[in-house]
Amino acid sequence: MSTTDQGLDEGTGPGSDWKQVQESPDFAQLRRRLRTFVFPMTVLFLAWYLLYVLLADYAPKFMATKIAGNFNVGLLIGLLQFVSTFVITALYVRYANRKLDPVADRIRGEVEGEKIETVEGDAE
Repeated sequence: MSTTDQGLDEGTGPGSDWKQVQESPDFAQLRRRLRTFVFPMTVLFLAWYLLYVLLADYAPKFMATKIAGNFNVGLLIGLLQFVSTFVITALYVRYANRKLDPVADRIRGEVEGEKIETVEGDAE
């Protein structure tokens, strides 16, 4: 038996801590907060990407519309796909620092035997 398997069935040892953490209200809050950001942002980005693909397929004249020189609408929207990826990443980092990390730190502290105080704005 490996050290990671110890205590998973006996109710003692490292495995029992993780089972308790998974069932804790803090962990449920952490999962809810993560899903609150990730699912809507994923849907938004996929819709944005699908719009790009559909425009490229069904509106080629629109996508070929010149903006300046050889720079056209299709190229602009394609480049904005990259920009939106960086914006979403920055938004996620900001969200994680404010909403996810304090709860994760509190959970980690409880598992490791430390007491972490609730940060202002941490409550929902």
